Amino acid sequence: MRMNEECLICKAPLEYLQIDEEMDCVLCHKKQYSKTRCINGHFVCDECHAGGMDGIVAVCLNSKSDDPIEILETMMSMPSCHMHGPEHHTMVGSALLTAYKNAGGNIDLQSALGEMQKRGKQVPGGVCGFWGACGAGISTGMFVSIVLKATPLAEEAWGLSNRMTARALEAIGNHGGPRCCKRDSYLAVIEAIKFAREALRVDMKLNPVICTRPHLNNQCKREKCPFYKDHIK
Repeated sequence: MRMNEECLICKAPLEYLQIDEEMDCVLCHKKQYSKTRCINGHFVCDECHAGGMDGIVAVCLNSKSDDPIEILETMMSMPSCHMHGPEHHTMVGSALLTAYKNAGGNIDLQSALGEMQKRGKQVPGGVCGFWGACGAGISTGMFVSIVLKATPLAEEAWGLSNRMTARALEAIGNHGGPRCCKRDSYLAVIEAIKFAREALRVDMKLNPVICTRPHLNNQCKREKCPFYKDHIK
């Protein structure tokens, strides 16, 4: 049995409850309601789980790449990024904003990244299963919303932001579960690149994507994943 990247404390498998329970984070000791803990009872809150990901902004501001997957891979290789976790809800949109800017998009990148951090951190871990809306997919909608300065009262920008999210979620849903934050992030970014070309007229680079982390994922679908390296010919 593989035992990789599950509980941050003891590496035991996680269990998901159907009803929120009050839990005490073993790292910051704050109490909050959650549906997720390891089988040994350890609970780590989203804020602690994503702790150390402040380097996201630095990675983006120092990047000259117009390839969002390349930027995303740099973030995923940071020691503070786990195989799964809510940090992906911020990383996807941040990589897209950076590549968009580097491909000629007209945005204030530093301000956009700050807004992405605020919004992405509001999407809890586990929403892919509990809300039926993967946070990586939601992050692509945030990307479009930030680029177009959408608000609840906007017209075209409102529609494009929601269409982007829907498109990313459809791609993620079509590949089925269980969750893999890496696979779902790749799928979301690929759809966002295509959408940006069509709707925003900005051409970000898209190279073939091959996952190098199946050995870290206890639930890896292997040959059923489009990015599994032994499956790509």
